[in-house]
Amino acid sequence: MITEKLVENTIYELYKKAVITLPEDVIMSLEEALKVESDELPRLNIEAILKNIELAEEKSVPMCQDTGCPIIFVKLGNVEVEGGKLYDVLYKGIMKGVQKATSKTPLRPNIVDPLTRKNTGDNTGENIPQIDIELIDEDYIEFTILPKGFGSENNNLLKMALPSEGIEGIKEFVVESVLKAGGKPCPPIVVGVGIGGTSDLVLKTAKKALLGDIREKNPDPQLAQLEEELLKEINDTGIGPMGLGGKTTALSVKVGKISTHTAGLPIGVCIQCWAHRHATVRIK
Repeated sequence: MITEKLVENTIYELYKKAVITLPEDVIMSLEEALKVESDELPRLNIEAILKNIELAEEKSVPMCQDTGCPIIFVKLGNVEVEGGKLYDVLYKGIMKGVQKATSKTPLRPNIVDPLTRKNTGDNTGENIPQIDIELIDEDYIEFTILPKGFGSENNNLLKMALPSEGIEGIKEFVVESVLKAGGKPCPPIVVGVGIGGTSDLVLKTAKKALLGDIREKNPDPQLAQLEEELLKEINDTGIGPMGLGGKTTALSVKVGKISTHTAGLPIGVCIQCWAHRHATVRIK
């Protein structure tokens, strides 16, 4: 039985875990980047990042002052919920979990009214946390939290390209997006790319592309090749760790593809900083 309290505690623990402990694949990628860099300045920057990660876990404090905008991905299977009230259990549970994480972890309260700039004080607000629900034919519910910092989020870009621009047009736009971002998103970055769909869906696809193991090869051979080519081109820019030069501008590029209209080629770029924080739990 999935209860509101279970959801609340799950989201609280997930958020706390995500902001304090970086996934092992990201840490391993940073360690590999340190081996690649030969010059002193990029090495110092990556060493400082790795030390920061170590201290955050050791002291059980968030690894970055920007504890992000709460984005919750839910895979909803055939599960029984308390009282049969899905809205009460999921929505209220998630809201309370974010509020609890804000007060107890603690998290910096980041959420404001976009016009008045008044802070809500608990990281919830109108349609925040962002909750994305995917229906699945399984016997579990899965929660993934992505606390998205805005040093990176502010550098996301969308292009409604023409079909004639093709793969070369996609590559050009992604690399241009990274060049435009420069050192602002705290490289080494992870780059999510969405291709297809609609303007809103392609950016969501780019964001969801970030959620897997960044060291895993894409199962689609065409996308795997595209990821490899993009990663090389991005790292050849020389932006480097913290934008101060070096061989490692990006740790990984992850591409997601969805069907689209015959007249369009939407391209979404979602940039994530070195603190690629996310956590997932599955409940049967």
